[in-house]
Amino acid sequence: MDKIDFYLKASIRENTQKSYANAIQHYEFEWKGLLPATADHIAIYLTDYAGVLSINTLKQRLAALSQWHIEQGFPDPTKAPIVKKVLKGIKAIHPVQEKQARPLQLVQLKQTVDYLDHIIEQSKNSEERAKQLRYTRNKSLLLLGFWRGFRGDEITRLKIEDIEIHSGGLSCYLAKTKGDRALNGQYFQILALNQLCPVQAYLDWLMISELTKGSVFRSINRWGKISPNTLHVDSLIPLIRHIFSEAGIESAELYSAHSLRRGFVHWAAENGWDINDLMQYIGWKSMNTAFRYMKGSQTFQRINIEI
Repeated sequence: MDKIDFYLKASIRENTQKSYANAIQHYEFEWKGLLPATADHIAIYLTDYAGVLSINTLKQRLAALSQWHIEQGFPDPTKAPIVKKVLKGIKAIHPVQEKQARPLQLVQLKQTVDYLDHIIEQSKNSEERAKQLRYTRNKSLLLLGFWRGFRGDEITRLKIEDIEIHSGGLSCYLAKTKGDRALNGQYFQILALNQLCPVQAYLDWLMISELTKGSVFRSINRWGKISPNTLHVDSLIPLIRHIFSEAGIESAELYSAHSLRRGFVHWAAENGWDINDLMQYIGWKSMNTAFRYMKGSQTFQRINIEI
């Protein structure tokens, strides 16, 4: 049974496991709810946090409660009509506009990379290895994240042994991606560019770090020692905001790791990419998802008019 539990847990993404565990703890210990629950209790739980927690958070709590009941062999109370109607009513009374990370514009990416290049050259001359390592890593992370449109967790899960270097660029393999429900894994191609090149930035990072296997992006301490472990996904947002703030990007606090993905989408749309090609490149299944990312771009407005 221990082996079964082990593989059942492996079927769910680590971040999802943690959020589900937190949701169950919140329901059972903070709200003092009993498990197994009834549909009426779930409905009351939702109303108690209506307008306090976001709709997405409430949905995530329902998903966690649903999974708990299914795994324990109990009927799923979250699918009851009263629960669905209460959630629909909460959406109507407490509508909240979805917050999205500000997309990084190409001019801002260039400004940031120019700044990083300046610090890298400066640290070479002053023989500050820790600083040179850190800024070379940051440059590679930004350029790979932008041009490939990676999600934050995908950036942190890149492994050197899963990246093949060839004459035209890089071929990256990720065993898990958000849209890969069957867990078949996915390959991503990254082309070499004349400017702001993600391939050269990656090669520069490998050369100075002398890493040959394991996670691509890792923490670096003040003495220049590279951690054996990957950067934690939760550290990406403060790291990226710190980089942008240092580079003089206005309102750096409005950016996140997702700004790289959204920034690439805006760039591709404004440069004439076909919507279907863009969806395939990014890995979207839904046109609605594509439009949500492209909101604010002139191309988005044009496509809406044509449709």
